[in-house]
Amino acid sequence: MNRRDFCLTATAAFAWIRASAFAASAPAPTANGPLITLGEIEQIDRVRILRAANAYLAEPPVTVTASSSPRSKGGRHDYFSEGDYWWPNPVNPSGPYIRRDGYSNPQNFNDHREALIRLSLIVPALTAAWLITRENRYAEHAATHLRAWFLDPATRMNPSLAYAQAIWGVSSGRGIGIIDTLHLVEVTRAARHLENATVMTPAEIAGLRSWFAQYISWMLTSKNGRDEEAAKNNHGTCWAVQVAAFAAFTGDGNAIKLCRGRFRDHLLPDQMAADGSFPLELKRTKPYSYSLFDLDMLAMVCQIASEPGTDANGAVNDLWQFTLPNGNRYQKAVDFMFPFIQDKSKWPYPHDVEYFDDLPNRQPSLLFAGLAYREPKYIALWRALPPDPKSAEIIRNFPIRQPVLWVRPV
Repeated sequence: MNRRDFCLTATAAFAWIRASAFAASAPAPTANGPLITLGEIEQIDRVRILRAANAYLAEPPVTVTASSSPRSKGGRHDYFSEGDYWWPNPVNPSGPYIRRDGYSNPQNFNDHREALIRLSLIVPALTAAWLITRENRYAEHAATHLRAWFLDPATRMNPSLAYAQAIWGVSSGRGIGIIDTLHLVEVTRAARHLENATVMTPAEIAGLRSWFAQYISWMLTSKNGRDEEAAKNNHGTCWAVQVAAFAAFTGDGNAIKLCRGRFRDHLLPDQMAADGSFPLELKRTKPYSYSLFDLDMLAMVCQIASEPGTDANGAVNDLWQFTLPNGNRYQKAVDFMFPFIQDKSKWPYPHDVEYFDDLPNRQPSLLFAGLAYREPKYIALWRALPPDPKSAEIIRNFPIRQPVLWVRPV
């Protein structure tokens, strides 16, 4: 086994969460060897990574400045989107929209979100291709997209989401809209790897960090940001995932510490029932989809924000191992969902009103929890699932698509 593959033993997996803190630790293989090696993950995904990256080499950047909506209260550089489940009132078609939970309105303005999702597909795939081939053409094109979105004065997006998920006649933008930039989480992970590619100048890297530092500040201080932080369902989870990921990129240890506290004090105790289910997600019209989504996003908080040791109050910083008063930890949620990921026909709750047949996919929670808990069945199921969602709606709720970026140290 070469050194690269050896790094991905089950016990080394947690080390990758905070590579700098664990750089000196020596991984020990399990009795049967590593659960899965870095080389295996790269081999599993090599064809799909290169197929996507080669296609993306021909794709120019498209940012928020490429389109606009007369319904937006923001300017040319402000991100704008409209709430998915809000529709014209048939009784009053020109009046305020009304909510139809679970049913996305195809007439709402969606160009900025589609452009953001496009960025989240392109940059991570190109970066993953660079990691496995070391061909600079992939890294250089990824850098082109980052410059357009975050650095170029003519095309950059403003670092706030004041006008996201607006509702016609009701709100010009809501805290709930902050979930839209969940698609920047893997982009920032890619940006951390791209620093080693030397395709961006130190000044450009500093500019990227400055953009995300400003966005973190907005998420922490604005009314929309505070509203989303306090959300008790998957929206609160997604706020923490984003702040933690962006803080890992900018080096903001205090923000990461805040996210660890949110996980221990609110996210897990407020969302996970004693049996491991997520009652707030099960109440939705898409209970299966939202349960999978929250499972993945809680895993990402663990993956990004965990550290060794304890805090000043003695609370464990390894979120994978954090235990609730009833003895449960995050693994309880994985065990609850596992049989329904393995065989969806066993799902005992109502089927999602849309896209139920398009699930599940290769949920990242299975891989990362499998490594963290040294559980082979999680990883075996992860390997067996389809890696790439096909429908736009499922892609929107599947923002972690390139595990190679997460298992390689940065």
